[in-house]
Amino acid sequence: MRYFFTFIVVFSLLFVSACTKEKPNSHSQLQKKSQNQKTHENPQSSQKDLHNIEKMNVSKNRNAVKTVAQPSAVNVLVNKKYFLPKNYVPKDLVYPTVSFIFKEKIEKRKMRKEAALALNKLFTGAKKDKIYLSGVSAYRSYVTQKAVFNRYVKEDGYENARKYSALPGSSEHQTGLAIDVSSSTGKCAAQSCFANTKEAKWLQSKSTNYGFIIRYPK
Repeated sequence: MRYFFTFIVVFSLLFVSACTKEKPNSHSQLQKKSQNQKTHENPQSSQKDLHNIEKMNVSKNRNAVKTVAQPSAVNVLVNKKYFLPKNYVPKDLVYPTVSFIFKEKIEKRKMRKEAALALNKLFTGAKKDKIYLSGVSAYRSYVTQKAVFNRYVKEDGYENARKYSALPGSSEHQTGLAIDVSSSTGKCAAQSCFANTKEAKWLQSKSTNYGFIIRYPK
């Protein structure tokens, strides 16, 4: 199971969709839930988000890539067909006051302010229930996505890289609303075995109370 803690906070923050070099169904990702989203709605399938699509190269090809018009919207739709602009960087990125499996204050520790505040509350709520969580990877810039993807193309070839790594611009991590989560020990971080932990079960039942959705429930 892959949990995407994408703070689609309404935010759609718990568990995000496409990640960079993270193999399918590998970890817990959370995404913040949008105020326009229903609790169990998958934001990728929401027709309400279609107004965010600004343009696409006019083509009859069903695989044509579209660029979202409002990348800063908390209900923005980002996936293999709906890309963020290459130069998009959220203006309100901050460091959540929660633990991560690493100590450095680097890019992937950041989230948008609204999502970060909601994440703080979620971690506090988990702690009260004696569930101890840690962040694994949050914001991921376009530049980082490109570098990582290109590295895996060199290692495994383009087609194989596409199976587990998102094309630059198609990762919800770039929105600043998504974060991958694990237990405080880091055990099973970014691995399918996280699905069997008590932390994963807590997130499944409680994340929506804090404005998050689990991006990859299966």
